[in-house]
Amino acid sequence: SLPFLIRLFPSVLTKFVYLNFLAFPFFVDFRRPELLVNNTISLYLTTEPGVTVGIWHTVPGSRGAEAQGKDQRWFEEALADAHPVIIYLHGNGGTR
Repeated sequence: SLPFLIRLFPSVLTKFVYLNFLAFPFFVDFRRPELLVNNTISLYLTTEPGVTVGIWHTVPGSRGAEAQGKDQRWFEEALADAHPVIIYLHGNGGTR
């Protein structure tokens, strides 16, 4: 009966393969990354009209002392300097 149910409801299989309905760790506010990761802030980019993408910007440990207590403007300026930027795409879990 399991193959029959999967054939009728393929979205159920997708849910259990990817488990994208779970957010781990539980009860964590992902909009406040500074509580989870040092030297990190949450930013939002508008990629096209009506689409906003949330990102975390983490500065390297070598600039950690410099980043302590800085506001969003400092982090945005750090993105614009000559240092390379590494983009990590985490997947489809619905969280950062």
